[in-house]
Amino acid sequence: MAAYELIDHDYDVVVVGAGGAGLRATLGMAEQGLRTACVTKVFPTRSHTVAAQGGIAASLGNMGPDNWKWHMYDTIKGSDWLGDNDTIEYVTREAPRAVYELEHYGVPFSRTEEGKIYQRPFGGHTSEFGEGPATSRACAAADRTGHAMLHTLYGQSLKHNAEFYIEYFALDLIMSDSGACEGIIAWKLDDGTMHRFNAKMVVLATGGAGRTYFSATSAHTCTGDGGGMVIRAGLPLQDMEFVQFHPTGIYGAGMLITEGVRGEGGYLTNSEGERFMERYAPTYKDLASRDVVSRCMTLEIREGRGVGPKKDHIYLNLSHLPPEVIHERLPGIAESARIFAGVDVTREPIPVLPTCHYNMGGIPTNYWGEVLNPTKDDPDAVVPGLMAAGESASASLHGANRLGTNSLLDLVVMGRATSIRAGEVIDRKAPCPEPDQAKSDAILERFDRIRNASGSYATADLRLEMQHTMQNDAAVFRTQQSLADGCTAIKAVWDKLSDVKVTDRSLIWNSDLMETLELENLMANAMTIMYGAEARKESRGAQAREDFPDRDDKNWRKHTLATVDPSGAVSLTYRPVHVDPLTTFKEGGIDVKKIAPKVRVY
Repeated sequence: MAAYELIDHDYDVVVVGAGGAGLRATLGMAEQGLRTACVTKVFPTRSHTVAAQGGIAASLGNMGPDNWKWHMYDTIKGSDWLGDNDTIEYVTREAPRAVYELEHYGVPFSRTEEGKIYQRPFGGHTSEFGEGPATSRACAAADRTGHAMLHTLYGQSLKHNAEFYIEYFALDLIMSDSGACEGIIAWKLDDGTMHRFNAKMVVLATGGAGRTYFSATSAHTCTGDGGGMVIRAGLPLQDMEFVQFHPTGIYGAGMLITEGVRGEGGYLTNSEGERFMERYAPTYKDLASRDVVSRCMTLEIREGRGVGPKKDHIYLNLSHLPPEVIHERLPGIAESARIFAGVDVTREPIPVLPTCHYNMGGIPTNYWGEVLNPTKDDPDAVVPGLMAAGESASASLHGANRLGTNSLLDLVVMGRATSIRAGEVIDRKAPCPEPDQAKSDAILERFDRIRNASGSYATADLRLEMQHTMQNDAAVFRTQQSLADGCTAIKAVWDKLSDVKVTDRSLIWNSDLMETLELENLMANAMTIMYGAEARKESRGAQAREDFPDRDDKNWRKHTLATVDPSGAVSLTYRPVHVDPLTTFKEGGIDVKKIAPKVRVY
């Protein structure tokens, strides 16, 4: 192995990732005076949160009656009763406080005429425990909410003296023999140096793994790096089979068209000009939850009512909206449609297709963001020194399906929760863990092996094979045959990884090497998605099995835990869903009868 000199850094907390969750965690840690480093492979304001359009959910009630209990119910129903009710209660109760904090930090929310934060309707957000009309719960900054949040949180983090290590690629977690996390090793992309961050707490906020699929709304940086690091540390990923397909990605390009378009009055039509969602979801129509709308669109296309020369997509119409409404509330959407679809939205519809959008699964955590390594005796056993938040984590706020605008809420509430918990558990006077040289050497050996790989397969070819396998065999509709074929095909890609070819041996701005490291991370996510989906013999949320069309609460209301060993063998175990909320109705909390499982219709 080539000699790599390690540059050491000691911190109370190291946050990996600088999207919404990473920055909110970083800010919360730095505010308390903890020595905090944020390590990120892209400049913070280029993190994928910048692309979030529609808004952040909170029951402020600025546009009409609302209540955190209704938000909690909608989130539980949206999760198809797989979410953990303690997490869901914590996040929905904290939502208004988190949004007002963002407002005070400086997020430039759109305003009503009275000067309150503007809120728009979004799919699956209702009133009166699903019995009342749709409610306006999405706090929006036009259609650039994530952009506004990210810039604000980055500025606030700098103000509180958080230290940023920008364009550093996190390679792996340093785990002690006792199973505690003691830091990370990262490769500095612009000068090729290797850095060891010794920390009392590591927070993984590395985002989703949308690039496991061929058509995705995710940035090319969304490669599931935290999931890959966790799998290599011998820890499990949870509920990875639940992958959300957003109903409205631009046909052919995949860019997201926010659900906010439908919240503002946009609607879907088929080749006959019919508003078909009225047939499938008569109450909430185009504002049913995302998994429902995606499946309805797919059915319309399958039955020959798609639009375009190949009849393989659907139209999203907003030309009936006044142009001034579009320019005030949806300016980014009008621009995206013009650039990527060649469409003037004031005159013609946008061609759209369900596109891979979000991972409900991820690194299992409790509602404080502490990473779990469940055992038979303790399904909630905590990994010392390790936390996770945002899309890389599964606290299970979202269960089997995420409601629109609950993702930005997840980022800020759970990012903040990690900082609150870290403030309680970190001993500020204690020294940082002493670095374990043998563990560090093992991480560097893996890096060196990949850097000098001279096999038969180009990284880009393997990545494409993985993406087509996922798109073909684990998409909107799944069958036993497609998933069994998918398991065989994805395992074949895993086996080829050991025969990968890296052509650039340099250490400075080596995109070939970085993409190969990212592919290893993506493959850990792809394996757990495919095998978890094959094993789950039911339809629930985003998992739609044509051979098992019904939800099976008796056998399958449980979280999947998946590990992958170096040979590519996937092991699946399960842990119970937390069905008890934090508070009961008598204490001003939730009436448990209201959140009991029932048939999920919109």
